[in-house]
Amino acid sequence: MPQKQTKAESPPNRVERLGFRLDEDTKDLIERAAHLSRRKVSDFCVTALVETARRTIAEHETLALSDRDRAAFFDALVNPPEPSERLVRALAEHKRRVAP
Repeated sequence: MPQKQTKAESPPNRVERLGFRLDEDTKDLIERAAHLSRRKVSDFCVTALVETARRTIAEHETLALSDRDRAAFFDALVNPPEPSERLVRALAEHKRRVAP
């Protein structure tokens, strides 16, 4: 979620650089969009990149379940199944090796 900046806060200290080359049409498109939004090209680009990066990360870190899967998940939380013999052995081995 984007953080809003209050007037009392100073702008972020931008010392890192990110450089890339563009074709002329792409550069013109970006400059036009920045002009229409009354922003500097660099500010427009940084904002667009940050928004896209956050959206991409959220898409990869979010798990969407169907109604059926969600019901099965919550049912397993509320009514967990008995551990299998294999799981019991694995836990015992873990306790023996890791937790004295």
